[in-house]
Amino acid sequence: MKKKSILDLHRVSQEEFKHLEKIPLVVVLDNVRSLNNIGSVFRTADAFKVDCIYLCGITATPPHTDIHKTALGAEDSVDWIYESDTCTVVDKLLAAGYEVYAIEQVEGSISLTDIELDKHKRYAVVLGNEVKGVQQSVVDKCTGSIEIPQFGTKHSLNVSVTAGLVIWDFFKQLGL
Repeated sequence: MKKKSILDLHRVSQEEFKHLEKIPLVVVLDNVRSLNNIGSVFRTADAFKVDCIYLCGITATPPHTDIHKTALGAEDSVDWIYESDTCTVVDKLLAAGYEVYAIEQVEGSISLTDIELDKHKRYAVVLGNEVKGVQQSVVDKCTGSIEIPQFGTKHSLNVSVTAGLVIWDFFKQLGL
């Protein structure tokens, strides 16, 4: 096997990406503090054609060197919006017809392995702070909660890893 070169990958330009049809998914970052995690979410959102990212609360915004270090330019291709209050974003998304899911360990959550998505609906997922998770006030507003099953001694994943798993699963079901 020969590794593919950058030319073999046939990547689209940032301008072409802006015009691609996106999957009906919005990612909301609720007080994510690590700039590297934010950049990583941008990069994953670019890879799987996420519609938009909301950066809320203390979540930093581009341009920033440490976001760019992991985003590698995806912060310029993926649309993003800053909003100080995550609850306000959830309210707006619900009013616009989105189903909004907190990615959190809560009573009555749906396992990521069991979620069945409808290609005719629009979705948003809320990912929380590295220590505190998604704020309870935000969880309370969401349509529901999705939990990633885990089987080891730790019961949490890095927020950027969580984003990767969730976005990939949504892309598999909603991909164009």
